[in-house]
Amino acid sequence: MNILISAYACEPGQGSEPGVGWNIVREVSKYYHVWVLTSNCHRPGIEAELVRNPLPKLHFVYLDPCGWIIDWSPKGKQTQKWVYFHYYLWQIQAYFVSRSLHQNICFDVCHHVTYVKYSSPSFISLLPIPFIWGPVGGGELSPKAFGLNFSLRGKIYEFMRNMARWLGENDPFVRLTARRSILAWATTKDTAQRLRHMAAKNVQIFSESGLSEEEIQKLAQFTNPNTSSVRFISMARLLHWKGIHLGVQAFAQADLPDDTEYWIVGDGPERKRLQNLTLELGIAHQVKFWGRLSRNETLGKLGECHVLIHPSLHDSGGWVCLEAMAAGCPVICLDLGGPGVQVTEETGFKIPAHTPETTVKDIAQGMLLLAKDPELRLRMGQGGQKRVKDVFSWKMRGLFLSSIYKQVCTQK
Repeated sequence: MNILISAYACEPGQGSEPGVGWNIVREVSKYYHVWVLTSNCHRPGIEAELVRNPLPKLHFVYLDPCGWIIDWSPKGKQTQKWVYFHYYLWQIQAYFVSRSLHQNICFDVCHHVTYVKYSSPSFISLLPIPFIWGPVGGGELSPKAFGLNFSLRGKIYEFMRNMARWLGENDPFVRLTARRSILAWATTKDTAQRLRHMAAKNVQIFSESGLSEEEIQKLAQFTNPNTSSVRFISMARLLHWKGIHLGVQAFAQADLPDDTEYWIVGDGPERKRLQNLTLELGIAHQVKFWGRLSRNETLGKLGECHVLIHPSLHDSGGWVCLEAMAAGCPVICLDLGGPGVQVTEETGFKIPAHTPETTVKDIAQGMLLLAKDPELRLRMGQGGQKRVKDVFSWKMRGLFLSSIYKQVCTQK
């Protein structure tokens, strides 16, 4: 079988979108011949990896509209502001390139992998072969009751995000993408609802997040710190919708021993507000802000803590939850978005998000239970490690995708 994959973001050794693209195409190429459409900005990283670890069934086609390549280096921040416009044009060019390729190669299935964004079209859906869309996300919304406590900056952000979603959903090419999909994967229940609204016929929930075998083994080496005091940790950009303020309020409310600590790894516009909040609540001596750290340093901090707090209000993915589970840490998250799909009662606590007051109270109760019960922490930690191996390893996901492609082709 010949598989065509659209992966605008695709690069080895990266997290987030580029990591999704690379890990999917690498795993699928173990079973079939795979042609990948991607941007030239990922070419150096891909070619260097293929020299070290050749993958003979994996073929890359690099393209960019009018030779315009987005600069993803720290120097390219101004260029990155145009990324979604560039992505739209890239999708158009990808169709014409893929149409020419199809005439020579005769693909059996085409699959859009990245960007993981439901409100943008994928023009390879116009090819005369079965089209799989996703996983795509972005259909999640912050519950209205929580928006009242956002800063002005946060409220403006949410308004602009909702406008972008509305415009995307009413783009005729996005609706055409939905209608032409033989299978549409949504990262969350909210996105699944939006895809059905746009007339996608076969919608299923399938998280885009995963970990490689190497990452799972590395994280499994972390052992729960053997200390009498318990440490909670949050790892995120400090943005309003990441909900770290809910975690801070819950920590203050939980009536924990004075030697209990809450570590916050990350930086962003909400940092000052969060620091002021710890002072107001009288817990500044127990809350440590580590700032932005490298990935290895961040995972090192995770290995020194007992429980992950991730109260995000609209996260499509939630990679940090998988990393914590793989490291044997129970997770306290909201029953929203990607984390609500990843975490189960065997691996942590999923908190209903009805009102900020009840949510903070429930997070605090979960904190107190885990702080008092080391056996519960151990049991949930082991449950998380098993779930990551069984469901969220890229190896298992590649095997699953290979079976789906075969099913789709037999139904043609």
